[in-house]
Amino acid sequence: MLFELTLLAKEAEVENLSDALMEIEALSVSVEDADADTEHEEALWGEPGMPVAREAWQRSTVKSLFATEAEALEAATLILAQDWADDIHVQGIQPVGEQDWVRLTQSQFQPVPITDSFFIVPTWHEIPPQARTVMRLDPGLAFGTGTHPTTRMCLKWIAQHPEACQGQRVLDYGCGSGILAIGAALHGSGVVDAVDIDPAAVEATNANAEANLQHLKTADGQLPIHAGLPDLVGEAAQTYPVVLANILATPLKMLAPLLAGHVAPGGHLVLAGILARQEQELKDAYAGVGLTLHVANEEEGWILMTAHKTMA
Repeated sequence: MLFELTLLAKEAEVENLSDALMEIEALSVSVEDADADTEHEEALWGEPGMPVAREAWQRSTVKSLFATEAEALEAATLILAQDWADDIHVQGIQPVGEQDWVRLTQSQFQPVPITDSFFIVPTWHEIPPQARTVMRLDPGLAFGTGTHPTTRMCLKWIAQHPEACQGQRVLDYGCGSGILAIGAALHGSGVVDAVDIDPAAVEATNANAEANLQHLKTADGQLPIHAGLPDLVGEAAQTYPVVLANILATPLKMLAPLLAGHVAPGGHLVLAGILARQEQELKDAYAGVGLTLHVANEEEGWILMTAHKTMA
């Protein structure tokens, strides 16, 4: 049994809302005309061959699927907490009948290139011949699968900054599927502490690490990833040369003192889940804790922000 979260949004918020739902790992997202079958219904797409006038309806119904009712409720709570969600309204959460969602998902996803040689490859696909570093993750079965711009940008930063991670202890805060932690381990990091507030995310991280990092086990048979709830790392008691956090802008602002405190002198902070228009408010939040954020990358309206903590 799956659960469908239905939200009502104005046209201007549909893209942000859809992106955010995918970022918090909805199994699927669809957009419909909220006024369908009424006198206000809009023929949005126009005639064949004509350019699309708009990307959504003036009043759009956005539906997303989640594995449990609790996940759907948590998603609704996270969305409504965003500063751009004032005009978004929850219409309901309801169970939906079983379908072969795995097969449907498999038909939609191909290997995801992060760089020319680093790929995320579903288990049902062959590894591309140009791939030198490969992570096996199945879209739709995890909390993060590399298909969203924020995840891709974080992984690309890891791949393009091997000197930052090489042999270093790394923190992945809000690990989800563990995709960033695994990416760091595959690029030569030391132990990665991967934390999340959701016990299911910790389980997913451990399972994905087991599937991807067997060849990196230590002499005593341990994987290079330690996954757990936030008390695994405590209140900035331990510092790291690299801290990764791919969440959303509002929790990133709230976590600024904690995340900044976990960055070692000379270390790097890498943040994602931020819309381009939220750049300044993130800069302001982290300036207050002594870090200067810069935009390091941008994809499809999302930005990657990084900071380098000066040596004490």
